[in-house]
Amino acid sequence: MDKYLMSAVLLSVCGLGFSQECRKDFQNNIDFPGTDVSQIYASDAERCQELCTDHHSCLFFTFIRPDWTRDTRHFYCYLKFTASGEPKTKTPLLGVTSGYSLKPCTSELTGPYLPLVYQNIDFLGADYRFLFTANYEDCQRVCTEDPSCRFFTFTNGDFSPEAYRYKCHLKYSWTVPRPPVIVALANVVSGFSNNLQMPFPRFDTACEGKLFPNIDIEGNHFEEVAAVSDEHCQMLCTAHPRCTLFSFASQGFSCRLRDNLNAMEIKAKLGVTSGIPGRGCHLSDSWARAPYPGVDFRGVDIRYTLVDNAEACQQACNDEDKCQFYTYVKENFRDPAYRRRCYLKRSITIPSPPKIRKLQNVVSGFSLSLSP
Repeated sequence: MDKYLMSAVLLSVCGLGFSQECRKDFQNNIDFPGTDVSQIYASDAERCQELCTDHHSCLFFTFIRPDWTRDTRHFYCYLKFTASGEPKTKTPLLGVTSGYSLKPCTSELTGPYLPLVYQNIDFLGADYRFLFTANYEDCQRVCTEDPSCRFFTFTNGDFSPEAYRYKCHLKYSWTVPRPPVIVALANVVSGFSNNLQMPFPRFDTACEGKLFPNIDIEGNHFEEVAAVSDEHCQMLCTAHPRCTLFSFASQGFSCRLRDNLNAMEIKAKLGVTSGIPGRGCHLSDSWARAPYPGVDFRGVDIRYTLVDNAEACQQACNDEDKCQFYTYVKENFRDPAYRRRCYLKRSITIPSPPKIRKLQNVVSGFSLSLSP
């Protein structure tokens, strides 16, 4: 069975028959073992619960607390799923906290609330800017005032080595809805919801857009992400505060984000389009309106429904509040069992550090602009 059909197996049971009860409470020192669908980092159990709620299939979770002593898996957030919506077992275990997705409670929620700071905790990686501040409160204020900053780490006056004391690290996390994997697949059509929200301001001035067909840019890229077109790649570069140039390879749907500051060294390369991000102007969103025949946005399925064509699938995505993008399986798809299926999809957009660890004499926290 190929990966596309394997991803459909989970969807065939997702959303069927599980409890709709809103359960906000935590179960301390109780493990929900097994049935993991993903593992990510969270700063505490509340953040783990928010990430589970935002995840396309997570129904409950187990979080490894800082007081865990068996190994170094502190701050691991295990997202879990069963067809019944209930853990298969519940086991006493010191140093963990378990709980449930707040998906049934979403009508009561206003969004992530991240006012806390964390002493002796490092949000490792994702840096895009550094400066020195007198204390962590100033660092958090700078982060809050910078629209690109999602979270920060500050080194205090006792940090070692001394040269890095009072350093404020501003950090970025993707809040742009993105298909995590894009592949070519015959007889499917993919696209985006018309209600897709981009996390940067609208400008009155439209960007001309600077693209260089069949040109690649020399130099190391700091991140590679999936994109469905050169314009999509340009939008992703524009969203990232570190990106100054980009290159998009149509074969493989690869978008390489670059931070070249001194020179644009180019070379001819077929099938690659390079370009410059838009700054202070409004980029065209035509890439988000277009259907993409022969392209599969793989994984992160919320559910599927049966419809007659790709246009009806896009409308179903528009009508589903949580849907960000979709893939439709056409009637001439090789396996009849999957024909006419419209897969509605969603990726996590809540800010999340790529790694969290214990580290003395640092303070980490989130931008207060993320609070409702």
